[in-house]
Amino acid sequence: MANKPGTQARFVLFDVIYEDGSRRSNRKVPSEVLGGLDGDMPAQKEIEAQDNEIAKASGKAALRIASIRRVGGKKR
Repeated sequence: MANKPGTQARFVLFDVIYEDGSRRSNRKVPSEVLGGLDGDMPAQKEIEAQDNEIAKASGKAALRIASIRRVGGKKR
């Protein structure tokens, strides 16, 4: 049975592990940038863009991402 319009999730949540070993949970990525042939790969670019904005505002360097994992999903 098809989903009703408006019942699709607007965001997908990801856990992010950085190269220094730190972890950030439940990072939001708009669902429209995901899917297709690239699957969850665009999520890393989106999270990196978010990190760069945060780093710019805080004056601290952005950390490099080691891995991302969809909350409730497989590790990417």
